[in-house]
Amino acid sequence: MKQFSKLFLVSLLSGAVTLGAYKLLFDDNGYFANRQGPLTTASSDSYTKRVGLSSELLDFTEAAENTVHTVVHVKNVSYKTISNPMLEYFYGYKGGQSQEQVGTGSGVIISADGYIVTNNHVVKDASEIEITLNNKKSYKAKLIGTDSKMDIALLKIDADEKLPYSSFGNSDSVKVGEWVLAVGNPYNLTSTVTAGIVSAKARNLGTNGIQSFIQTDAAVNPGNSGGALVNTRGDLIGINTMISSMTGSYVGYSFAVPSNIARKIIEDIMEYGNVQRGILGVEGGELNAMASKELGVAQTEGFYINKVTKNSGAEKSGLKKGDVIVKLDNQNIATFADLSGYINTKRPNDKIAVTINRDGTLKTIPVSLSKNEFFTTVFKGIELENIDAADKKKFKITYGVKIRAITNENLMQYDQELRGNIILSIDNVKARDIETVSKLLNDKEESKSMRLEMINKNGELIRIII
Repeated sequence: MKQFSKLFLVSLLSGAVTLGAYKLLFDDNGYFANRQGPLTTASSDSYTKRVGLSSELLDFTEAAENTVHTVVHVKNVSYKTISNPMLEYFYGYKGGQSQEQVGTGSGVIISADGYIVTNNHVVKDASEIEITLNNKKSYKAKLIGTDSKMDIALLKIDADEKLPYSSFGNSDSVKVGEWVLAVGNPYNLTSTVTAGIVSAKARNLGTNGIQSFIQTDAAVNPGNSGGALVNTRGDLIGINTMISSMTGSYVGYSFAVPSNIARKIIEDIMEYGNVQRGILGVEGGELNAMASKELGVAQTEGFYINKVTKNSGAEKSGLKKGDVIVKLDNQNIATFADLSGYINTKRPNDKIAVTINRDGTLKTIPVSLSKNEFFTTVFKGIELENIDAADKKKFKITYGVKIRAITNENLMQYDQELRGNIILSIDNVKARDIETVSKLLNDKEESKSMRLEMINKNGELIRIII
């Protein structure tokens, strides 16, 4: 009995010590209470955000199911005459053999009555265009219109049924890190789906056309051009257009034309028959640490105005050299790609609120966009203007800028020979339009010589260095 009492007393003391230690160290007011917590309470930390990758939190099946039936295979058939130089030289044979060439890509149905958007390069020079739906039905397509600058084309098929289609989302609201799906129909294998995240927005690749790509790490390979980039709700936020690769295959990055730009182009083609381009009427460049130091400005982000175009909306609204554009409407502007991407969603006469930093003070000024074709630019004493439809038809070209006048004293003696000529390239970079040329010249030193390739008034190709 005495031994049992001792054991009972030891057990009681051990339990008391254990309970006391727990209360002292681990209870709500204990020593470790504010230093350690269960992992499942991370959401209560205001400085962190839980990232879930489980199948319960991520489900792409609905978005994929809704999109695959709206993505089509695009077959481009063209014919090229192949000549035989040996026959021409020895026998004077001037004929040639017509050879069929086939290109393929993808497209996205955007209306129940058969309108389809794809890349311009997918259907370029096509004699015939054939569309194959995800259910294997095939139709001949009609080319409604194209925009080579933004690499967008609009097609139309006459189907015997109402077609499933993708709805446009707002690409401006897309966030870096957001999950996206890239859907294409390469090689007529029916639609394929890959997933990734948005790696960057407003990516400028120096293509002299579109300056505001959505970059994603979703796998996109040749044949997927013209396919859909959608968010997890299945909204169309981009048209896949290119990859960045030394091998021609996917290596980690792909790029899409933002849906807001594609939608505006399509609406223009359908309503006006061509693309209506508005311009702000400013020239300059984006700021960074080096540029800001050279210009003597404090900001390192934004678009610095170096020149305001005469008679433009920017001039009429009071924008001036030295202003730094930091916002257009509600869109923050940190780079040239931000600015050009937003302007490309607008038309002439659209009004936008331009927020500038002028001498350290923020001001918001309403500006009415001007029509791009009305303006000129001057470099090295040569005044340039955009070519019109008559020039394109006469010389069988799709781009270029015309020499409107010569004010350079050293070139005045060649005024008659140069005026009216159409410049096709400057230092081997295509002179697509005034906007492209203005940006190109802004990046070059005025004192350095430049090589121009142009067509004269007789349609002859000539090259000069000035």
